[in-house]
Amino acid sequence: MSGTTKGGVRYVLRLEGLCVLAAAITVYTKLGYGWGTFALFFLVPDISFIGYLAGSRIGALSYNLAHSYIGPMVLLGVGFTTVPALYCAGLIWIAHIGFDRAMGYGLKYSEGFGLTHLGLIGNQNRNRKFISA
Repeated sequence: MSGTTKGGVRYVLRLEGLCVLAAAITVYTKLGYGWGTFALFFLVPDISFIGYLAGSRIGALSYNLAHSYIGPMVLLGVGFTTVPALYCAGLIWIAHIGFDRAMGYGLKYSEGFGLTHLGLIGNQNRNRKFISA
């Protein structure tokens, strides 16, 4: 599958995700938000997996919408200027995305759940015959 990242670039992108996670947690801590709220909402973006019930194309679209930085950045902007609770939600969402990227879970391709921009995950990574050269 062309378009997937491998080698040193993949490790840099995963380290970048770890840095985003650390930065989001640091800001969250400095602002004094509650850890119960963080724990309660940290996995909310993974509800997007439900899209896979409608097939790989819809699943990848819903996953990518919930795992791109666009949505949480909008929340940060709105939260900073008007509704502070949205700022809190944006930080948790960004932390989730950073965590996923640090773990190697990238944005999905519609050809299959295990095909991501950060490389292969799951069974596809163990069985490379799934991908033709």
